[in-house]
Amino acid sequence: MNLEGKSAIVTGGSIGIGASIAVKLAECGANVALNYRKHSEEAEAILNRIVEIGRKGLLVQADISNFKDAAKMVEAVTTAFGKIDILVNNAGINWDGVIWKMTEEQWDSVLNINLKGYFNYIRAVAPLFREQQSGKIVNITSINGLRGKFGQSNYSASKAGIIGLTKTVARELGKYGINVNAVAPGLIETDMMKDADESVRSAALEDIVLKRIGQPEDIANLVAFLCTDLARHITGEVIKVDGGQYI
Repeated sequence: MNLEGKSAIVTGGSIGIGASIAVKLAECGANVALNYRKHSEEAEAILNRIVEIGRKGLLVQADISNFKDAAKMVEAVTTAFGKIDILVNNAGINWDGVIWKMTEEQWDSVLNINLKGYFNYIRAVAPLFREQQSGKIVNITSINGLRGKFGQSNYSASKAGIIGLTKTVARELGKYGINVNAVAPGLIETDMMKDADESVRSAALEDIVLKRIGQPEDIANLVAFLCTDLARHITGEVIKVDGGQYI
């Protein structure tokens, strides 16, 4: 998969799935900028890996839920790299609770980061992509945005909103040669999952047809593909990467 000469933004690229995506895009040839909010050491480590691969990297401290921060980051990346070809919206949080106990703060925090944050960055790059008549946008959603999950009304609503956002923006930007797609992971082996009790892991595996918990690189591989010309005729799609967990 060839991304030579391309420049990318990956939100939430300092840890987990985002870090794997940032490194994979660099391995495919792209210069990569990533934002971080509090994981500065982890972000520096990913930046070093990008540079070791032989690509340009950039770190920007930015709160993705802040509209002005998003615009400033896009401006900083354009200045550093000369252009932007790829936006991967990945940053997100969860703050679980059943609906009859969920607070307004829990709801607003998750929606502001998981959904408004994606809007902020798409809004910031859209004029650039329209002007250059090209661009790739990949939004990380979740299978729980397709099916819902007990105790995650805020998270599932935000991820469902990302799906609607993806399909609408794909329609709006398609005539400018811009591809917009979403990737919906199932259960992925992140640091949070590694610390889970064995009973939790066993219960999760019962739902997964392939009987393995996904790895961050399973998501990164698909994201990289969607950012290449190999996927030039794919847009408005939501692709599950879940080992059959949704079935």
